[in-house]
Amino acid sequence: MKWISVFNSRRTWAWPYLLFLVLFVVLPLLLIVVYAFTDPQGQPTLRNFVQFFHTQEAVNTFIYSLAIALITTMICLLLGYPAAYIMATAELKTPAVMAMLFILPMWINFLLRTLATVELFNMFSIPLGGGALLYGMCYDFLPFMIYPIYNTLQKMDTSLIEAAHDLGANRREVFTKVILPLSKPGIYSGIIMVFMPTVSTFAISELLTHNKITLFGSLIQRAFGEGGIMMWNYGAALSLIMLVIIAVTSFFGDKEESSSQTII
Repeated sequence: MKWISVFNSRRTWAWPYLLFLVLFVVLPLLLIVVYAFTDPQGQPTLRNFVQFFHTQEAVNTFIYSLAIALITTMICLLLGYPAAYIMATAELKTPAVMAMLFILPMWINFLLRTLATVELFNMFSIPLGGGALLYGMCYDFLPFMIYPIYNTLQKMDTSLIEAAHDLGANRREVFTKVILPLSKPGIYSGIIMVFMPTVSTFAISELLTHNKITLFGSLIQRAFGEGGIMMWNYGAALSLIMLVIIAVTSFFGDKEESSSQTII
């Protein structure tokens, strides 16, 4: 019965996940690093990064992508927090109904939702551009802001709110001094979950602006897709820059979330 004890071991069941991580996470990241620091002939070089910083269009696109991601994140936060608060404090079936309404669009393929948004703008003769881009971004990523905040508020100890009322705090003071601080972990998680995909997306900008607006993800896609194999090294360098930005964002987000939990 030795084989039974082998299958009962947690270490045995961890091997498939380890293999998956190596093949589809670690190995692709290593390839990106290798390509980013080499030229098409395989020689070590920093030319790919120098090319990026000396290309004004690429730098402007990078800054613009960061700005769009920040604006989208802020809009999602302003729209998502009240929705999450209502869902967390509502009675009876209201939270379930609202959650279903936010989940339903996510059952449809991402590209189909974006194409439907394009047709919606065309139907009302609304020109595609920056406004359509922000609308599409918020439409696609708003649920990723709502659910972390909702889960945090739902788990909040309501006795703290009752204690604040008993001590004479009004509704505004209860929200700013009790509810908002307790919901910070959900806010940080929501910001990261919205910011990271929006800063690297390219399909939404291409479809909702007819390629009039180029985001950083589009530069990476063109380097790998349209530039040919000679542009793979430059595309890898752009990807590595994006990965560094995402990693830094995740690090500070986790750090802020941990500090807020410690304070609470």
